[in-house]
Amino acid sequence: MAALNHIHLHVLSVERARDFYATHFGLRPHLTHGDILFMRDEAGMDLALAPAKTLEPFPAWFHIGFRLNSGAQVAALHDALKAAGETIRQPLSLEPDFVVFRCADPDDHLIEVYWEPQPTGTAS
Repeated sequence: MAALNHIHLHVLSVERARDFYATHFGLRPHLTHGDILFMRDEAGMDLALAPAKTLEPFPAWFHIGFRLNSGAQVAALHDALKAAGETIRQPLSLEPDFVVFRCADPDDHLIEVYWEPQPTGTAS
């Protein structure tokens, strides 16, 4: 069975994007193909960062998401991003069954960070 395994973003500075995703989301440089840096998370998902002189805007609804293991982790990352001066696009919402905020990376790509309880008997 095929598995979704990477997201490809154009960025104005690969180094700046690398530092952002490593610092705040724990992705680590994995390998490069030409001038594209692939960063990998613990689950094996790759984020490809390709240099670009200009960026084409995504539709307003488009975003990438990071699901964390608890609402407390979402709140802590929100506070860390805010303290680091990163752009928060949607404030932290703390509901019993959904904790979420949206931020932007250095190239203004929209990121949703959230937690929701997993149905009983499913892997997170």
